[in-house]
Amino acid sequence: MSAIPQPFRPRRRTTRLLAGVAGVATIGALVAALPTSASASAGESAKKHGHGHQSPSRYQDVQLLSFNDLHGNLEPPSGSSGRVTEIQPDGTTKTIDSGGVEYLATHLRQARQGNKYSVTAAGGDMVGASPLISGLFHDEPTIEALNKLDLDVTSVGNHEFDEGAKELGRLQKGGCHPTDGCYVEGRKFKGADFPYLAANVLDEKTKKPILKPYWVWKKNGVKIGFIGVTLEDTPGVVSAEGVKGLKFKDEVETINKYAKELEKQGVKSVVALIHEGGLPASSAYNYDCDSPGGGDGISGPVVDIAKNVTPKVDALVTGHTHAAYACTIDDPSGKPRTVTSAASFGRLYTDTTLTYDRRTGDIARTAVASANHVVTRDVAKAPDMTDLITKWNALAAPIGNKPIGYISGDITNVGTESPIGDLIADAQLAYGKELDPETDLALMNPGGIRAPLTYAAKGSEGDGVVTYAEGFTVQPFANTVNLQSFTGAQVVQVLKEQVSGTNAASPKVLQISSGLTYTLDLTKSGADRVVTDSIKLNGAAIDPAATYRVATNSFLAGGGDGFTTLGLGTDDLVGDDDLAALEKYLLANSSATAPIAPPAANRITVVQ
Repeated sequence: MSAIPQPFRPRRRTTRLLAGVAGVATIGALVAALPTSASASAGESAKKHGHGHQSPSRYQDVQLLSFNDLHGNLEPPSGSSGRVTEIQPDGTTKTIDSGGVEYLATHLRQARQGNKYSVTAAGGDMVGASPLISGLFHDEPTIEALNKLDLDVTSVGNHEFDEGAKELGRLQKGGCHPTDGCYVEGRKFKGADFPYLAANVLDEKTKKPILKPYWVWKKNGVKIGFIGVTLEDTPGVVSAEGVKGLKFKDEVETINKYAKELEKQGVKSVVALIHEGGLPASSAYNYDCDSPGGGDGISGPVVDIAKNVTPKVDALVTGHTHAAYACTIDDPSGKPRTVTSAASFGRLYTDTTLTYDRRTGDIARTAVASANHVVTRDVAKAPDMTDLITKWNALAAPIGNKPIGYISGDITNVGTESPIGDLIADAQLAYGKELDPETDLALMNPGGIRAPLTYAAKGSEGDGVVTYAEGFTVQPFANTVNLQSFTGAQVVQVLKEQVSGTNAASPKVLQISSGLTYTLDLTKSGADRVVTDSIKLNGAAIDPAATYRVATNSFLAGGGDGFTTLGLGTDDLVGDDDLAALEKYLLANSSATAPIAPPAANRITVVQ
């Protein structure tokens, strides 16, 4: 059947990204001397990030192109989501507009030129939390785009489970959506041409991976194995329904297991695709994260993973944090190993040279070199991608072009407390009061806010107009707005959970509605960073014994993102979709002649 769907947004929510949008760093290329038996030309070739060594010698350069966390961003992402930062020779920085699959396709195709041995891999979250052009159609457009990009293999990410394992299986194998049907008359969705790898995601009943755990790339006797895993904590950042019936195993344990299995099959060159990442010390993409010492410029979960994954693995392609880096971190034997991530939203890609030793079947790691490259928008658009975007935009236009509000300037998604976060919290408070006039405050998790609202016109849209498509990009998950009752003591505990427990190392600061104020003292540690005496609602101190009516989205209401106290509320009342609440608020509080101004983001006082 052919259908223009009703606005579809899976009821999911993920954790806040651990790093800012424009974080990216590159390696000071590690190209040490090869063993004396290797030709000098192999070492020189490894330094060239686009020209593989093609002579029939012992060493064969293989080009590994990789990216991660595309999140269905087929069109160029807007605002800070579509920029990267670059350090200039004089130490100053500038930003570069980047991203969009029309440009990504051109850059990847140009990078492959002259490289007969080239493989393209990804680190997960190719879909999920996607803009309307993809999310409205259950991310079929993104899978089609990845097929055209000649993606060879990807790991799953946490967002691949936004709609559950069954829907992920459909994206892999094809077939029309079980409720929406086929979007084009007489045309069945074909699925992914590339394998999704899910080595550490097991069916609880069979105890086996739900998809392939690994895949082997082969060309003229060269064999490289790819093992794909997602973060073990995926159940903590995806709704319970999305991971129902699944068990997520330890990343290191799983990779080491399958590296041994590959070795038994004669595959000694291995790349791990890991949807878990790190935090570079600088947000500039050309920052050298190996300075002053190997891996010193990066922190976060990927560091421990890299230090413990077996030396049988020769390179790690990572993701999840939306940062970018090309570092070396020592493996358990003390040998440097490349660890990369290409930011997010298709703004960067990584080009890694793996020098394959035909005699041993392994990678000569002394000759591995890697760097991130900006997906600039100064190249020709790939015509096939333009056609794909045009086709899906035409189907989405009746819904996406509808105006839902007006703004007087950019409402950004930057900072501990962001203007867009305040706007969404205010919208949920207003909607909560419609459901129950006793509603006191609203809390919004930052990871549920996927983009800013930008003032500048896009296409034929006028400046300041907010369309449904733009709202969808900001809040794509279709969580409901839920009301719950808590004691004042529980409200205080919720605020402390932002910076304690599972959130101690990487705080998740909730966005708060108008009337709630407090001080966050980052000079302290743990829960003490929330100054209890400073917490006030409409100027009055929170009464620990009083009852407060709190609006949140359904993800938080279930205790998501480590906010266990929010899972203990009483007198639940489930409302409408969270985007519907934002749309209603914008329509009620803005017009073409009286647009809404960006909130001041001054409700949380931050002490640093």
